[in-house]
Amino acid sequence: MLSQHPSDKNDVLRTKKDAFKIPEGVFYLDGNSLGVLPKNVPARVAEVVEKEWGASLIKSWNEHSWIDLPVRVGNRIGRLIGAPDGSVVACDSTSINVFKVLAAALSLRPDRKVILSDNGNFPTDLYVASGLKDLLNSGHELKIVDPEDVEAAISEDVAAVLITQVDYRTGRVHDMAGITKKAHAAGALAIWDLAHSAGAIPVDLEGAKADFAIGCGYKYLNGGPGAPAFLYVAPCHQDKVTSPITGWMGHEAPFAFDLDYRPVHGINRMTVGTPAILSLSSLYAALEVFEDVDMADIRRKSISLSELFIAEVEAKCPQLTLASPRDPEVRGSQVSFRFEEGYAVMQALIARGVIGDFRAPDVMRFGFTPLYLSHQDIVDAVSILADILATESWNRPEYKTRAKVT
Repeated sequence: MLSQHPSDKNDVLRTKKDAFKIPEGVFYLDGNSLGVLPKNVPARVAEVVEKEWGASLIKSWNEHSWIDLPVRVGNRIGRLIGAPDGSVVACDSTSINVFKVLAAALSLRPDRKVILSDNGNFPTDLYVASGLKDLLNSGHELKIVDPEDVEAAISEDVAAVLITQVDYRTGRVHDMAGITKKAHAAGALAIWDLAHSAGAIPVDLEGAKADFAIGCGYKYLNGGPGAPAFLYVAPCHQDKVTSPITGWMGHEAPFAFDLDYRPVHGINRMTVGTPAILSLSSLYAALEVFEDVDMADIRRKSISLSELFIAEVEAKCPQLTLASPRDPEVRGSQVSFRFEEGYAVMQALIARGVIGDFRAPDVMRFGFTPLYLSHQDIVDAVSILADILATESWNRPEYKTRAKVT
């Protein structure tokens, strides 16, 4: 498989693949679940461990600006999601950040009791919303509708709309600007989960007038397993809300050790505990690859890759049914196909070096990261998929045994 697809000749991102450590013989179509290791990350983490922690010890909080790392990482992410400096902070996990921003939003709308979401949302968002509702015990309701009914369901009793911009199963893209505008017209606030958006598609939080957002660092941002998540608070809200988890890092003077909590001004008030310096350093280094990249180029190539993938699969794998929107303008940087034995097929693919993932009950997901995938990779990967389906080599017991992580 040494040919070159014609579309790769003029690819403005083709040299970016050299920035990543991709195992020989692997076609990695799972950047929507865990990004590939950028080559500069191991050296940076080693430097933090050996030179900063090892040599400077606790002095590194000042000498190497560890204390400012959450906001420095946040600013790098902000440039990818249309957020001004000082409006994004990298911290905690996505689930914890959902809790924090949803609680903050509800505090701004105390007379409203409805949290609106959709049944295509990632379950953790719904679990957190339900748990917060029960914890508050103030008569809140979690209203869950079909994705296409979100706008129609926004009414004057809605406090906050909580939506994942790109559906984790199908890749469907919600209209951020449209839903946010409708929410504001009804007096509600808009919270956006960017887990499958950040680094994958152009996002303009400021332009859309989004109120809050959250996202993760380990998918398209390539920050590594368990990388810190991030959260966004629109500047107009920052000094009106307080984190529901009032930890010392959100204090106005954390090293004064006052017994009374006074939130610091700005985005840092949404932080809680001591920053995870090693993982933040990894994420900060991973984000360097985006510094000279235009998100419009990433989106253009993403659409080209996914359109080619759909065409190749539908031509060579008639057993599969497209589960993603056919219109690329409303599809994120992933394509999903349905097949009753999708789990077994995915395991057979992985055994052959084509790595995607599976979501119950029957969805095979394939993510497209333009920074390290070529059009030829897509053609070669589909050829392997077609062979597995034609020969039914997936029909083996070892491919049907479910692992803990699918």
